[in-house]
Amino acid sequence: DRDACAERLATALSEGRLDLAEYEHRLDEAMSAVVVGQLRALTADLPEPPPPAEREESEPAALGSARSALVSPWKDWVDEWRWWLGGAVIMTGIWGVTSAMHGDVLPYWPLVPLGIWAAILIAAAIWPDESTGSRT
Repeated sequence: DRDACAERLATALSEGRLDLAEYEHRLDEAMSAVVVGQLRALTADLPEPPPPAEREESEPAALGSARSALVSPWKDWVDEWRWWLGGAVIMTGIWGVTSAMHGDVLPYWPLVPLGIWAAILIAAAIWPDESTGSRT
């Protein structure tokens, strides 16, 4: 309940309904509230938030444009390659330790799983999955 009240107060601050000093005062009161009635008194003079259905319809457009400006379309694909690189480091480390323990350079077995994994990542970039809208 305190979090919902704090969110409502933050919304009122961002809309200009509260100044910073009043917001901080009410937020302090909200965080020290013991009963729900104290929280209601802090937001009684603020307008009711829109129903969730109205918020969901208006938020995706605003969030979608902001998110698309911040996130590169290649981010997921680059993240997948970072996972591949991490796997390559781990497998090469295992190969190096087992080669050292054996006393001889063993065949580089990580080439097989890393090659298959890389082929899948490249195929996902060439032929993206249209049903999910993502690269992988």
